[in-house]
Amino acid sequence: MKQAKDLFQEAKDFIEISYKELGIEELIDERLLEIELQIKEDGYYEHTYEELVYGAKLAWRNSNRCIGRFFWQTLDVVDARQYKTEEEVYEALLFHIKTATNNGKIRPMITVFHPNLKTDCDIRIWNHQLVRYAGYEYEDGVIGDPASISFTKVCESLGWKGNHTHFDVLPLVIQVNGGTPKWFNIPKELILEVPIQHPDYPGFKDLGIKWYAVPMISDMKMEIGGIEYQAVPFNGWYMETEIGARNLADSFRYNLLPKFASIMGLDISKNSTLWKDRALVELNYAVIDSYKSAGVSIVDHHSAAAQFKRFEENEARAGREVTGDWTWLIPPVSPAATHIFHHSYEDKLVLPNFFYQDQPYEKDKG
Repeated sequence: MKQAKDLFQEAKDFIEISYKELGIEELIDERLLEIELQIKEDGYYEHTYEELVYGAKLAWRNSNRCIGRFFWQTLDVVDARQYKTEEEVYEALLFHIKTATNNGKIRPMITVFHPNLKTDCDIRIWNHQLVRYAGYEYEDGVIGDPASISFTKVCESLGWKGNHTHFDVLPLVIQVNGGTPKWFNIPKELILEVPIQHPDYPGFKDLGIKWYAVPMISDMKMEIGGIEYQAVPFNGWYMETEIGARNLADSFRYNLLPKFASIMGLDISKNSTLWKDRALVELNYAVIDSYKSAGVSIVDHHSAAAQFKRFEENEARAGREVTGDWTWLIPPVSPAATHIFHHSYEDKLVLPNFFYQDQPYEKDKG
């Protein structure tokens, strides 16, 4: 926990910014008196529902690595601070998966569990994403997602058993108060997956590739006004390059470029044929076409860049500086064809925000 003086200052900064933007500036002094008293008595303070909602939206607005911030005001915020058991958290996560998926019409959403305070409720979600494919390591290679190998081993050590296919959905692993984590399977009917196919290369369908509909990040923490929330699964919708240029294409992930290039009939014997570039573009097109054909929300990187430009214009009108991590904002396909590539941003931390945190199972190893 932070020192009382530092916590109050961070709370003050947050309350002043948010209340002014919400148009309730006249309530600032009264609210700060309440917060100061609560910090003196308990060592912390609790956010109102309205503060939690706006704080989560600001955390998205301030996320330097996110190109999708144009939609920050549309974020659905679920207050789940009352849940204290693994089973209650599990049910809340299932609600998030179902509601955010929304039959393919994906809703930007965050579920906020109890913060890390001097109380009897410390919640951690061990998954990187609520829906993620397992990875199994063999002497002759990997079945599934290589990025999930270590977490898959953790799940197996807890008693979970997968089918050892390329697309086994991992269980949800929840830990409360530092106790033994519990794992729970996600009902199949809640997991929307999209078969990936290409309209011009029917042979690609034979590979049996698919991907899940919603990227729900679940291992980051959120800080609002000095209060840290360690369990805050959140999502938007996919930009196609996240799947087509990274998850499916990276050599250390599913590494599909060589297979797809062969299906396309490209000469992969030398780099000068640009077979990687040509296959990469068509793989990304396959992702876009597949998601749209399935009625699942997705955005292409050119549209996402245009939306980010509108976000920049909105922020300028509001008198706010747009911070950003350029290396993350540029798309991994044709970045120079977007305005972001030709623009610079200050990678400065602005609060509220999201932060990476140590994986509990990695800490346990030590």
